[in-house]
Amino acid sequence: MRVDTEPQTLVVDLARTALIVVDMQNDFCSPHGWLASIGVDVEPARRPIEPLRALIPALRSLDVPIVWLNWGNRPDRANLPPNVLHVYSPDGHAPGIGERPRPGGSPTLQAGSWSAAVVDELTVEPTDIRVDKYRMSGFFDTALDGVLRNLDVTTLLFAGVNVDQCVFATLTDAACLGYDCILLKDCCATTSPAYCEDATHYNVRQCFGFVADSKALAHGIESDR
Repeated sequence: MRVDTEPQTLVVDLARTALIVVDMQNDFCSPHGWLASIGVDVEPARRPIEPLRALIPALRSLDVPIVWLNWGNRPDRANLPPNVLHVYSPDGHAPGIGERPRPGGSPTLQAGSWSAAVVDELTVEPTDIRVDKYRMSGFFDTALDGVLRNLDVTTLLFAGVNVDQCVFATLTDAACLGYDCILLKDCCATTSPAYCEDATHYNVRQCFGFVADSKALAHGIESDR
């Protein structure tokens, strides 16, 4: 399949491609999740929902694996070092990872909880793949690389939030591991300032892979049928 990207047009083998959807989960994207509870406007984080709703069925129809990579910690937090815990409770008093930001609410970023679940607007099918992560990068201390190697995948499409944080960290590790990486910019978003997103796009196309949008990908799929 030919697809227009920045900085150049690519030929992509969809039989060896997977979509990685990063952190499109309630704690980051729901108005009732952890980010919203600490006063962050999560509307920007919800922007990928509609492009993904259009793209994912098209990829599934071609048997492209859909990998949902969500932050989902152990309930006992035993594998989390102090520097990770600090990010979510800088003063040591705010409800952090594994704690409930609201009375009766879901524990923050805990695997198996509402907090770690994909937002309702995106459908997870039984044939999709779920991987829990515990750091900004989804490759650190997880099964992600092993799963992708077993699928004989060499090209990764990246979507999700935050594009300048967990998406970018996972993408850079993927590039270092030898995967070909395409960032789908309309399927990504961030609650950070706009210059963070701009810098991420620049760095991806300059050093780590390619930048495209889902419409270019859909056009390539239709042209290849």
